[in-house]
Amino acid sequence: MSSEMADAIKRIVQEKGVPEELIVKTIEEALLAAYKKKFGTVENAVIRFNEESSEVTVFAKKKIVEEVLDEVTEISLKEALGYNEASEIGDELLIEVNPKEFDRGAIQSAKQKAKQTLREIQKDTLYSEFKEKVGEMVIGYYQRERNGNIFVDLGKTEGILPKKYQSPREIYHVNDRIKAFIYEVNKTPSGLQIILSRTHTEFVKKIFELEVPEIYDHTIEIFKIVREPGYRTKIAVYTNKEDVDPVGACVGLKGVRIQAIVKEMEGEKVDILKYDANGIDFIKNALSPAKVAHVVILDEAKKQALALVDDSQLSLAIGKQGLNVRLANRLVDWNIDVKTNQQFEEMDIAAETKKKVSALFGDIEEEEIEQISELPGITDELIEVLKNNKIELIETLVSMKDDDLLALEGMTDEYLQQIKKIIEETIEIVEEEEEQEILEAEGEQEAGQEEVAQIEDAEEGEIEEDSYECPECGNKITADMTVCPSCGVGLSFEEEEEEEEEDK
Repeated sequence: MSSEMADAIKRIVQEKGVPEELIVKTIEEALLAAYKKKFGTVENAVIRFNEESSEVTVFAKKKIVEEVLDEVTEISLKEALGYNEASEIGDELLIEVNPKEFDRGAIQSAKQKAKQTLREIQKDTLYSEFKEKVGEMVIGYYQRERNGNIFVDLGKTEGILPKKYQSPREIYHVNDRIKAFIYEVNKTPSGLQIILSRTHTEFVKKIFELEVPEIYDHTIEIFKIVREPGYRTKIAVYTNKEDVDPVGACVGLKGVRIQAIVKEMEGEKVDILKYDANGIDFIKNALSPAKVAHVVILDEAKKQALALVDDSQLSLAIGKQGLNVRLANRLVDWNIDVKTNQQFEEMDIAAETKKKVSALFGDIEEEEIEQISELPGITDELIEVLKNNKIELIETLVSMKDDDLLALEGMTDEYLQQIKKIIEETIEIVEEEEEQEILEAEGEQEAGQEEVAQIEDAEEGEIEEDSYECPECGNKITADMTVCPSCGVGLSFEEEEEEEEEDK
């Protein structure tokens, strides 16, 4: 065979992507199939390629014997000497077989086998290659459309972009460039099937990795992406580096990065928001671009929350046909109900919930707990030990000394340390100074009351000292009177004073 075979092998390698060693093996198997068709066996067939794989030779390996019983596998010494003068009985001799000696049926069988083998090799090779690319971006060109499905030329093979994985915003024409996400790769009887997608959230993630280097190198991490293809996408990002603004980095200087992303998504709206481990703050962020005034957790177990917004922000928070709040629900994995303050007042919800909301706005004070079983972090075993010793109130527990606690039945040092830690972290105790201040305040109050009483008594004493009786009628009179208001007799206090001086 001439160098034409080598050229053919190179073309197959370039066009089909099949490794050269597999092509050589296929040619070898085809020749062996033709050999078997001609001679009925392949046990003595030997196929050899030169170093450049430009030529291939078929040999029949025959054993040198005195009397030939099988012409296919044996050769006489006389005939062997014609090929090699050094031949001896028992030696094996390789005799070249001209492929032209193969009949038409053998050649046709070899060709069919070679084509089938090459197809299988190509399918396996492409399958292995694209299977490793699942989850990656690929660029192809619009080739044709059938039943809404678009067939994309990927170079070595063809991919399919199903209608359900196409954005409703996008319209394609022949030879249009298409960037897509390799969603799935399958082997089918008809060939390799490569499923592409432009609607999955991973497609958005790959675009962000291409446009935002900080996401690609994991300086910024994507927490979650939710999407309504063709309409809106919400992406929550965060970073562990304090000097990096995750949202600002994704938007880019003057919005260059986000503009490129929106352009690739054919104008779909993209909300970039900051992930927050605090559920309330995360819910506020998730409802962007609306501004949320307050978030109330209605039922943490059922993950129900209430977002209160101003009247001007209600339609923005809910979004067109409820899209914004629906995406926010999926992003935070909570059931969020958006209301204005007036709508909330009109809601018929449980009193306990109303109480929580009032507490949020500072209308009531937080209730104090009294039972030991209500203390956060206390174990059931410790509660049982205290209960068995008839200690159920926090006030009783706080007033007890360490020695008293250790004397309780079932109490251990470990339980004592647990009690002290809980008291230190969760119970607010009035300090002695505060108690002293209270006592002093009470003392001052009592002293003030006594002083007032003394003043009142003194005033009453003065009134009693300055009052006299009329000598005629006995009615009470004062020193400033000149006539008794009761009987009209004239009064004079000078004589009495003079009498007192004379007595002295």
